[in-house]
Parts: sequence; C-alpha cells; structure tokens
Amino acid sequence: MKKKVLSAMLVATMTATMFAGCGSDKGTTNDTQGGSASNDKVETQDVKLTVMGPSEDQDDAQGAWLKTECEAFNEEHPEWNITFDYVTCSESDAKDTVLQDPASAADVFMFANDQIAQLVDAGALTKLGGDVAEYVKSSNPEAMAATVTYNGDIYGVPYTPNTWFMYYDKRVFSEDDVKSLDTMLEKGKVSFPFDNGWYLASFYAANGCTIFGDGTDASKGYDFGGDNAVAVTKYIVDLFNNKNFVMDDHDGSIGLAGLKDGSVNAYFNGNWNYDAVVKNLGEENVGVATLPTIKVDGKDCQLKAFLGSKAIGVNPNCKNQEVAVKLAAYLGSEDAQLKHFELRKQAPVNTNLVSNEEVAKDAVASALANIAANCSIAQPIIPMQAYWDASTPFGDAFVHGAEGQITADNAKEKTEALNEQLNSSLTE
Repeated sequence: MKKKVLSAMLVATMTATMFAGCGSDKGTTNDTQGGSASNDKVETQDVKLTVMGPSEDQDDAQGAWLKTECEAFNEEHPEWNITFDYVTCSESDAKDTVLQDPASAADVFMFANDQIAQLVDAGALTKLGGDVAEYVKSSNPEAMAATVTYNGDIYGVPYTPNTWFMYYDKRVFSEDDVKSLDTMLEKGKVSFPFDNGWYLASFYAANGCTIFGDGTDASKGYDFGGDNAVAVTKYIVDLFNNKNFVMDDHDGSIGLAGLKDGSVNAYFNGNWNYDAVVKNLGEENVGVATLPTIKVDGKDCQLKAFLGSKAIGVNPNCKNQEVAVKLAAYLGSEDAQLKHFELRKQAPVNTNLVSNEEVAKDAVASALANIAANCSIAQPIIPMQAYWDASTPFGDAFVHGAEGQITADNAKEKTEALNEQLNSSLTE
C-alpha cells in the first residue's frame, strides 16, 4: 500500500515496451551499494535496464525523481553505459504487473512490502546480501528493516513508510480537535473509506483485534471476533448515522474532492496525495496530524494504521544483476531519499535523515514518525488475500449489502460471520 497500503488498482493495459532485460541469472547477490567510481580509464559495458515506478516519480512537473536518480547513477558509473526504459506502475500494483510474466518484467521496481511473499514464491524478487543487506539493517529502524525481511532474508531497500494519516482543514478544526474523532464529528465533516480493508482494520485494531498475532505468526489467524470486535462494528454503525460522516470511496477520491468544495473537512490518506490535497484545500489551510482516538464502550481507543514500507526490488530474471542491485541500493540511499522528500514529500526512513532540519520540521514526516512509533500495527508480509477480499463487501455493507445492511441489531451476527470467514480461509 499502499498496500499496502496502501489501495490496489490493477494495471489495465501494458505495451511491449514495459518489459525488457530478462535473462537467466538468479539468486542471492552480495553486491555493494552503488557509489562514485574511480577516475581511472575503464572499459565501458553497454547495459539496458527496465525500471518500474509510479507516474508521480516520472512526472517532469513533479521533479521526475526516478529518472533523475537513474541518470545520476549512470553518470557515477563510467564502467557502464546504461540505457533505461521506464515503466509506469504504482507500488501497490507492482505484484500484479510483475507476476503476469516475471521472466520479462522490469529489472528494478518499486513495490509495497506486503507483496514480498508472493513475489519471492514466484521467483520474481532477488534476495539481497552483502553490503546492500547490511545497509538496510544499519540505516533503518529495526521495525522498518523488518518490513523487507522474509524468512530471515532481505528482499528490498525501503525508501519511505507505507502508511496513512489525517489531513484536515485548519479553518474548521484545531490541533486539539483532531486528537479525537468524536470531537471532530461535532464540528465538521469527516470522510473515511470503510470499504478499503487497509483503512478499515485501524478501527478494529484500536480495540485489540489482531491479524496473525503481531503480524508475523500465521498460526494466530484472524482475531475479529468476540465482544471487542462487535463493539467496534456497533461504533461504525453509529458513525454512519452521524450527519457529519461522509463515506469515502475505495481510492479516496470522494474525500479528496470534498476538501475542495467544502463537503469534507478531514480526510485520511497518505503522503502520495499531499500535492493533490494542497491543490484542493490551499496550502495555508492544510493541517496534518496523526490518527485520532475513538470512544468505544466509553473508553478512548487509539486508531492504529498498518505500517509497512515502499521499497526497491530487483528481478532475479534480470541478466545484469550486479548493475540492477547497485541501482536499487542507490535509489534507496540516504541522498536519494532526501531528494525524494524534497521533490514529493516522500518521508525518508534512513535514520540519518530523522534529525535532518528540514525533515524534522515537516508536518507530514512528523505525522508518519508518530504513527510508526505510537499508532500502528505491522503490515503482514504473510499473504492475507482472504482479508482483502472480505473487507470490501463488509465495509460497504454498512451502507448497503447484497446480504443485508449491517445494523446495531445484527452487528454481532455480521462480525462473527466475518471472523469465521477469514479463519476458515486459512484451512482451505
């Protein structure tokens, strides 16, 4: 998200130019992070790499971060004459695109970390070793390094947190108001995408519900049953009956548009939409905050977002593994992360940048740091397709549903049915 996190949208069409650089070299690589080469005369090797990333990172109007960094990498390595082909695909859609044909997919790609297991199982993601793996471990907080660790091995270079927070109109809400969702609903319009499981889980996590225990133990299954879960379902029913609540859609477009026309005053989304929020609300009116609390059964409960990362990965089918791995490390380096932040407000994860003056005073970066420390649960790498499939109709059923709308009267029945459905999928 974007799953991871972020929302998931399938790439509908692709052309032949999207795929290049396939070959037979596979497996672990121990190459080091890319850096400046010697000035000594070296023999130049022609290399072709296909690099895949979101449109926002290739847009000239937004600084073309990806293309700029790739060209800088090429200049720092006179031993290679690299020709880059670029593919446009969001991090949340990377898995779906790559797995269509791993042997022909992009050599280096940006992806959401919850896709790791499926990419690895399909032979579409290189295990990183040597200096690159050490860089990931030493330059990130332990929790962030864990987002790209699968079965004890490193499979990507993280470059920004993959989570979400709250945007709000400072003309409507004060900094104190946004600490409590219930307080906010007394003063202005709040939107939320309950038909998107990436966001829906935060309400249940607030009252103790879990997915795979701490997110890493599949044997723990889904804990969306019992009194805690039912109480949350009833809270959401009451929320829908509040005149100041607005149901956002799966990708957040209703809430985003509402900021512009004033029909929405608070919006939950991520840093990838920062520019759009500023455009719609006006920079001077944009407030950014961590997640608020909700009052469930008379107690304040902290909303908790999924926390993952967006990372750079390498396709093991790429015939230029050494170059591809060094490029991935370069794109996830401290300097590249800082540039990403300066161009697109993509909050860095490198620990050296946490104390950077510009990063430290940035509202978005501060909100993300707060969420990582206080308001999050781990985004599971363990595949949880059953949850994604079930959460959309469940969230939509608060408004309407093919099998009946969720109400206070049937909240227990509907919640227990969801829990049973989720856990039965683990034995299928």
